Amino acid sequence: MVSFKEFQQLELRVAEVLEVKLHPNADRLYVLKVKVGESEKQIVAGIKLHYSPEQLVGKKVVVVNNLEPAVIRDVESSGMLLAASNSEMLTIITPERDIPSGAQVR
Repeated sequence: MVSFKEFQQLELRVAEVLEVKLHPNADRLYVLKVKVGESEKQIVAGIKLHYSPEQLVGKKVVVVNNLEPAVIRDVESSGMLLAASNSEMLTIITPERDIPSGAQVR
């Protein structure tokens, strides 16, 4: 179990996908450039089998903004894109209404 205090440490934010590139060392990964408020960051996401780059650019998504950076197959990722999945599909978590990037998710 995660305590409420621990959960509050996560910084969930709305981000806008600016660019999508193929990961140079992985078949199922994209390297996304996202805008979170006034800053930009790079996130590696395993969503290639479910979305084309054209479907992602310009889309608002929800990210874990304060995740410690990790190197995923030689590419640094500075956040995590949130998605829901089951055995048949994957869908990224998006805001229901248009809201500026950087908005806090609570």
